[in-house]
Amino acid sequence: MEKERQLSEFLTGKSDYTLILYDHFLDEFKKIGDITIEPAKTMIGIANSHRRIAWVTQLGKNFIHVVFPFKQPYEDNLCFQKVAQVPGQQQFNHHFRMLSVDDLNVEVLGFMRLAYDEEVL
Repeated sequence: MEKERQLSEFLTGKSDYTLILYDHFLDEFKKIGDITIEPAKTMIGIANSHRRIAWVTQLGKNFIHVVFPFKQPYEDNLCFQKVAQVPGQQQFNHHFRMLSVDDLNVEVLGFMRLAYDEEVL
């Protein structure tokens, strides 16, 4: 099994702007509740005490891409660019691209709270 990456490996060489977005996202999640950061092979997991509740899947030059796994699709929203069911599972990945600190609006914060509070998938 491949060794999981260190958080620094994901963040090294990223633009200051991207790091501001990443830090702001985590700071807002911490306001909802206690979280831990769990670097994996290809992405950064964000977990509460029960499970991973979100994944930072990409740190671009001027954005971060986050996936929220939910038990059902939330199609009626303005924040997710894609909602896709994981084949063979009752899990729906909701893809959010953060381009500005202002993108963490009331709607997104509501989904972050929902991800934090949702029972184990």
